[in-house]
Amino acid sequence: MPDTTQLRLSVEGMSCASCVGRVERALNAVDGVSDVSVNLASETVQLSLGAPADIASVAATLDEAGYPARRGRVRLSVASMSCASCMGRVDRALAAVPGVLSVNVNLASETATVDYVEGAVTVDDLIRAATDAGYPAEATEDTAAAQDTTDRKQTEAREMARHMTLAAVLALPVFALEMGAHLIPGMHELIGSTIGHQTSWLIQFVLTTLVLIGPGRMFYTKGFPALLRGAPDMNSLVAVGTSAAYLYSVVATFAPALLPEQSRAVYFEAAAVIVVLILLGRALEARAKGRTGAAIRALVGLTPRTATVLRNDTPHEVPIDEIQTGDLLLVRPGERIATDGEVTQGSAHVDESMITGEPVPVLKSPGDPITGGTVNGAGSLRFRATRVGADTTLSQIIRMVEQAQGAKLPIQGLVDRVTLWFVPAVMTVAVLTVLVWLLIGPAPALTMALVAGVSVLIIACPCAMGLATPTSIMVGTGRAAEMGVLFRKGDALQGLGSVDVVALDKTGTLTRGRPELTDMILTEYSPLDRPRVLSLIAALEAQSEHPIAQAITRAAEAEDATGPRPNVTDFAAITGYGVRANVDGHDVLVGADRLMTREGIDISALQDREKALAERGRTVLFAAIDGQAAALVAVADPLKPASGAAIAALHDLGLSVAMITGDKPETARAIAAETGIDHVIAGVLPDGKVSALDDLAKGGRRVAFVGDGINDAPALARADVGIAIGTGTDVAIESADVVLMSGDLRGVVNAFHVSRHTMRNIRQNLFWAFGYNTALIPVAAGLLYPAFGLLLSPILAAGAMALSSIFVLSNALRLRRLRPVMDEGHSPAHPEGQGEATAKAEPAAA
Repeated sequence: MPDTTQLRLSVEGMSCASCVGRVERALNAVDGVSDVSVNLASETVQLSLGAPADIASVAATLDEAGYPARRGRVRLSVASMSCASCMGRVDRALAAVPGVLSVNVNLASETATVDYVEGAVTVDDLIRAATDAGYPAEATEDTAAAQDTTDRKQTEAREMARHMTLAAVLALPVFALEMGAHLIPGMHELIGSTIGHQTSWLIQFVLTTLVLIGPGRMFYTKGFPALLRGAPDMNSLVAVGTSAAYLYSVVATFAPALLPEQSRAVYFEAAAVIVVLILLGRALEARAKGRTGAAIRALVGLTPRTATVLRNDTPHEVPIDEIQTGDLLLVRPGERIATDGEVTQGSAHVDESMITGEPVPVLKSPGDPITGGTVNGAGSLRFRATRVGADTTLSQIIRMVEQAQGAKLPIQGLVDRVTLWFVPAVMTVAVLTVLVWLLIGPAPALTMALVAGVSVLIIACPCAMGLATPTSIMVGTGRAAEMGVLFRKGDALQGLGSVDVVALDKTGTLTRGRPELTDMILTEYSPLDRPRVLSLIAALEAQSEHPIAQAITRAAEAEDATGPRPNVTDFAAITGYGVRANVDGHDVLVGADRLMTREGIDISALQDREKALAERGRTVLFAAIDGQAAALVAVADPLKPASGAAIAALHDLGLSVAMITGDKPETARAIAAETGIDHVIAGVLPDGKVSALDDLAKGGRRVAFVGDGINDAPALARADVGIAIGTGTDVAIESADVVLMSGDLRGVVNAFHVSRHTMRNIRQNLFWAFGYNTALIPVAAGLLYPAFGLLLSPILAAGAMALSSIFVLSNALRLRRLRPVMDEGHSPAHPEGQGEATAKAEPAAA
């Protein structure tokens, strides 16, 4: 849909999977709204918003559906207002921000009070809008802006715990009076001889009434309106069930003549204890839900609140929000870097593990990029801010994780289809249960019918169904982010599980993407030692811009073989053959074997070595000095250290691995043999990678493509799952489904690892949620009573229902303990051809 805006709103009142379905249906019915994804665990909605819909219509729709979007209110202090027209301009500027519901500007107090939809707009957006209009603004200290989600969850958990505690204190005497009379010998007679049974029932009535109108009021204020709208939810089930038990008990207490004598019993304890147990479950759920967002909180916590900005070379401590692009910042040893930038002065090792997952600190020097949220080591750095605020790498990562956590996996469709009719079906089953018991049940049939009907209503609450998928997604994608694996699209989490083939780009993915000198073999006839030969060759190659020439030059510089720079004269490039020059008085030739043959230079002593190196995928050159063969030089784009081990790990996961490269087949086959790659597709031009993927996908195989994200966009988009290896700073790779912050294939293995464990966790949750309801609804209805005389108590039903949700949440939280399959310790210790490029000097046989 053109001109759409992505929104993420916080929604109140959702308590079960049925609520999720109703919110989705209501929003999908709004013209201009698409891609709706509702997450019960985080209580959020993600959607695409386009004309003619707007925020106000979305908020109104949610209000009408009974699930209002959370509102926030902020009070801004606005400077530079001097007249009514200023007020108007501020009002218009703030009202124009998407997500703002109302604005009240006060000229006398120089303030503006703004009501807005949480998630659609931030306080920073409002401040920026007023400031850009020419009226600098800041949030006042007494603002009632929305709390952080974590704080809200903690507040909800504490509030539920208070409600539960109060309800428990009130319900305990009720439970003791009623159940004690049934369970403790002599208790019934004791009550009758002291306060009397009617007084006992009156005490239970008063205490239970306090429980229902106090801590339990939320179930009725939400459940009955939903029932009247024809959209019953979990609250409706609890409200109807407890109300039935309560009203039956009230009749038995105050108008017993209306009931058959054998049916005169009270169930005040059932109504009261059900509320206590469900409140306990809600409190534990709120605590667990808060923990599912731990990864987001950890990422947000990486940003420091202040930074040291250099103004006229003088350090000033300023809030992080005041940093602007181009500012010069100082970061001291041990401090966290405030924003993305480029080092201008100093040198230090920076710990980037929280961003890339790489445990080894990275040396940063002038000209190197640094990322906000990382930790400076022992040195002091000065850097210039290049990206601030929402544009920083850390902010992009947080947005990606939030979007992935709010995603709706295909497996969720099953839950949606079931829960659309589940609650109404349960209420129908409850009614039928009551009717059957009344018609054919033993005496007291009315009492038994009430117990069975209430048990069915309570035990069937579909909380666990709604939490089964989103909690696992939130925890799994959050844990993946901590490993440096970002799921840009949530459905990739499920998509990876069905992948059969992993196709790898070679340059920059398997390899370092930069040729290096790997071998240098001297002839025994060479009158010069290795450093001198390398110095002469490098001086000649320094005149060329060819990548192979640059690789030789870099190797010489790294080995300090250049010494005083040799004097190069008479340089000549011989097209198709090589180069020639006079270097410090020596006639030096570097090129292919045909150059040596043309010049009549004997290279027979080196030809066996040349053939062996070529078979290993090396590009081989000969060097001659003063008419004699002096050395054999081999250059290659070396594999990244972890490539071999990562491919072996992919094989262990049962995956086939293919390589797609533009290199010649000999080089490609050599790399495949070295790493264990199954299929090689060589000589492919960049625009031919899509066709290569189509070939790999024949026979219904699903293919994941791994590329460096620079020139692989078509292939990343075409693959069933596109995985881009990021640079640690450039994470916004639009074509990819998954972005790896680390620079090698270990992240691919970890992505599959997280995907498989998360999907297994989801299936476990769904099995428990559906199996629990499928198995226990018949038990609650009294299926076991004819054979065993067992009838499930509503109290036990409430406890089982709460336990179901707690089990699902606890199971999802186990994903927080997921460890990477591959980390720094799993990388091979520089096997031949995979470690740092080394130039080996070996004498050649005569």
